[in-house]
Amino acid sequence: MRDPVAEILEERSAAASGLSGAIALSLLLHAGGAGVAIYSALRQPPPRPVTTLNIKFARAPRPVTPTPGPVASKPKAPEPVVPRIQEPAPQPVKAPPKKAPEPPAKGTVPFSPFGRSTKKGADVPPPPPPPPPSSGVAGGEIGVGEAGVTGLEGGDFPYTLYLDRMKTLVGARWIRPQIATGAKTVIYFRIERDGTIRDAAVETASGNGTFDRAALRAVLETSPLPPLPFGYSGNYLGVHLTFR
Repeated sequence: MRDPVAEILEERSAAASGLSGAIALSLLLHAGGAGVAIYSALRQPPPRPVTTLNIKFARAPRPVTPTPGPVASKPKAPEPVVPRIQEPAPQPVKAPPKKAPEPPAKGTVPFSPFGRSTKKGADVPPPPPPPPPSSGVAGGEIGVGEAGVTGLEGGDFPYTLYLDRMKTLVGARWIRPQIATGAKTVIYFRIERDGTIRDAAVETASGNGTFDRAALRAVLETSPLPPLPFGYSGNYLGVHLTFR
């Protein structure tokens, strides 16, 4: 007759005996591994000291900026050599031989050397003096219905072309009244540097107011005249203009 309880107890005892053997085997393996590790650690050579290498880097050279040098100028082309023509040497001019003075004829008296000069050019007469500068006043007789300059003020005025131009411009506006031919009046006025006419007035009346006003009107209507010549040094030019 089987006893189930006894079987169970046998199985448990068998399992317990197998477990203890496994534990013993595991412990044996762990101990062997630990021994191998300790042995390996003891047999390992000591670590070598680490050597440190100091590496110094050289500095890179700075870039050199080239300085601008003088600009080379283009060579000049050689100047053409012009052959020089040698002029002939001047030959000395021989003076003509002096003639010996002829002896005076018999019965004649030689000229006296008194008053003669031995200097060259003593017999040349002195040059004539220069003519006096022109005053610029137009000469000649003034005809009926014309105007003429009989006097100037302000400085030497040798510009006759300017005076002729002035008389032409005034004469274009001078309308003579129908009166006797013996009438004459003098108008005085000043010409500024820019040609403006100022201070025009009747200086010498003719005795006929219409004649005097017509002459004065001709002068006033001519303003402005051309500017005075650049070479004239005066500040103004005073004119005495006669109308007939």
